[in-house]
Amino acid sequence: YKGTTDSDHNQPVADNLLQRDFTAERPNQRWVGDTSELRIGEQGKAYLAVILDLFSRFVVGWALSAVNDRHLTIKALEMALQRRAPSLGLLHHSDQGSTYASEDYQDVLATAGITCSMSRRGNCYDNAVMEAFFSTVKNEVGECFTTHADAKAELFDYLEVFYNQRRRHSSAGRLSPAAFERRQTQTA
Repeated sequence: YKGTTDSDHNQPVADNLLQRDFTAERPNQRWVGDTSELRIGEQGKAYLAVILDLFSRFVVGWALSAVNDRHLTIKALEMALQRRAPSLGLLHHSDQGSTYASEDYQDVLATAGITCSMSRRGNCYDNAVMEAFFSTVKNEVGECFTTHADAKAELFDYLEVFYNQRRRHSSAGRLSPAAFERRQTQTA
């Protein structure tokens, strides 16, 4: 286990509004986000920030960087906002890390009309979906890469081509996240 959360900061912390209810009735109702550490070469590191939609477990945003800072998490959030253009009322849940509590990150959420929710300090169960997601990623694609470019290419292929489009998910009726969302759109 590698801890990537710096929750020893003086930034404001949001209440835990998600309360471990990892369900959503429609897309863009509840998103969860987190960051995980990967290894590059013998001694290098990379950090992967991901945002999942709890409705289908679709990866709506992600970013990779050699530095675990607010720029990384904002880049993942901006991808999610561009991809999904959510309406007002979306709940975004993360840990209390400085990257998510930063004024810059909170400004992006506020500008988009997104409500912030944060796990209780040091409680991984409050963001269990993201913990399980990163476990799946590391089991299926790995956590060690030769170069940063290799990591980015392999993670793109895994997240965008395999995970979102083909990987069946138990919480999505054994459909891929994309297929589950298409089915919901067709029945709506």
